[in-house]
Amino acid sequence: MFPGGGQPNMQQLLKQAQKMQEELAKAQRELAEAHVPGSAGGGLVEVTVTGAGELVSLTIAPAAVDPEDTETLADLILAAVRDANATAQKMQAERMGPLAQGLSGGIPGLPF
Repeated sequence: MFPGGGQPNMQQLLKQAQKMQEELAKAQRELAEAHVPGSAGGGLVEVTVTGAGELVSLTIAPAAVDPEDTETLADLILAAVRDANATAQKMQAERMGPLAQGLSGGIPGLPF
């Protein structure tokens, strides 16, 4: 049943759907272009990932390099990447959350 017992305005519904699609595409572009920093070991390892989680840079301080202990360096790198990705995921949730709620809430006027 539609509010007021009438039929939905299909033109208006299509415009709303198109607007939501454009906003989603814009948010995805912005996230892909965003650069998010992460670090570990008090800054011994620093990374940058995009908002989509792609690793784009890695900096390792000379003090972090011990040829006898490459395992610790690997752990620092993983920790820095995880730090940056956690921040990127939070950014995704903040940016995409309202759009996803709009989609899950349906389009006004439709019964689903």
